Amino acid sequence: MSTATLDRWLRTRTLHHADFPAERLAVERDATISVVVPTKECAGTIGAIVGALLRLEAAGAIDEVLVVDAGSEDGTAAAAQEAGAAVALESELLPEFGPVLGKGDAMWRALAATTGDVVAFVDGDSESFGQHFACGILGPIVCEPGARFAKGFYRRPFRTGETVIPQGGGRVTELTAKPLLRRFWPELAGVHQPLAGEIAARRSLLEAIPFATGYAVETAMLIDAYAQVGLRGIAQVDLDVRQNRHQSLARLGPMADDVLEAVARRLAAGGRLDDAGRAAGGVVERPPMASLRSAAA
Repeated sequence: MSTATLDRWLRTRTLHHADFPAERLAVERDATISVVVPTKECAGTIGAIVGALLRLEAAGAIDEVLVVDAGSEDGTAAAAQEAGAAVALESELLPEFGPVLGKGDAMWRALAATTGDVVAFVDGDSESFGQHFACGILGPIVCEPGARFAKGFYRRPFRTGETVIPQGGGRVTELTAKPLLRRFWPELAGVHQPLAGEIAARRSLLEAIPFATGYAVETAMLIDAYAQVGLRGIAQVDLDVRQNRHQSLARLGPMADDVLEAVARRLAAGGRLDDAGRAAGGVVERPPMASLRSAAA
């Protein structure tokens, strides 16, 4: 891909959430919309997030809000229900597939529990959550011709104790995901935050791709979406600032391993990496939801 093509994509498919207020979505959308919030120990933030999303539903910008909880011990599910959301325990969704294997698995199972033509995922631990987190990523899908998959990006301050540094969050993004994409999928080098949890897409696309479990999900989804719809079908939206909890350094290593495994599997599947050199990790990939429906038929 030429530099000019990538520059053109950055100019035309890098958008700002202010372009997509709730009022615009309510008027222009021609599709039903579901918003899924995967949660794990998010009692301190989920109430405000649900409140913001339900106001969008009341305004006609979205149709469905579902919180999918990982059996949190801090009362997350109860807090979400108290705020007015529909709540499902991830372990009760598609139980025939066995234990839930992390966030990516919960997202995959949520597809079977929602009905929207467009599905958005937003993280449940975001502080100071605003409606623009959902409207921003949904806007390209329902308002921009040809956009089938959208990711958010933002400035993520790094907070340690009472000290907040303006930049520095997203260490696995900067040290693992982005270098791998630049090396093997340079056409995706313009994606500012490939591991962002704010994602929206047409259901038809989400049901056509596998879902990697655990922390591999965002990397795998981006690469697979690109294979399905090309660069022109992808958009990214500036959400300004997002603050959420940071993982310890000890937990970042396994997260990076998951990202590496997702990349290695796709390189091997494309004949770009000898299968013997593929990472032999523990990431399970759930099959495309559409294939399950075809098998059942």
